[in-house]
Amino acid sequence: MSVADRVPCVSEYGSVDPAPPAKETAVAKLRLSLLDEENKMFERMRALFSLRNSRTPEAVSALCEGFSASSALLRHELAYVLGQMQDKLAVPKLIDVLSDANEHVMVRHEAAEALGAIGDRTARAVLEQFLDDPQPEISESCEVALDLLALCDEPEDVSW
Repeated sequence: MSVADRVPCVSEYGSVDPAPPAKETAVAKLRLSLLDEENKMFERMRALFSLRNSRTPEAVSALCEGFSASSALLRHELAYVLGQMQDKLAVPKLIDVLSDANEHVMVRHEAAEALGAIGDRTARAVLEQFLDDPQPEISESCEVALDLLALCDEPEDVSW
């Protein structure tokens, strides 16, 4: 394999991910790899991106299970990819993550942004609830998410 073949590339979601997707495609095996606290973070991230790329309800479920991980970095990335996937199945879990005052601030911030990216109006109430959060990472992320939901509701094209 040449060096050029190992350089990170842009994913189908338009992002350059911190790890390439695993070659494994079986959701059950990827889930086990993601949830295994003994695995290196790089391997867990590879499983995460493969699950994202599979775009199945089972993959969304496995990703949501990943919020039990001890790593705030991994939980943050889970929220990010669930926002990329824009699957409404993740909304209840993301609401739980945002609402958990014991969760790391950057994980909660990413959960708020993911809720905005998914565009499910059922998240509006919880986003409004945290608009006045004392942590600006939370309140500002909720503001952005609510503005995105409002933009989705615009009847006309929006010109930038």
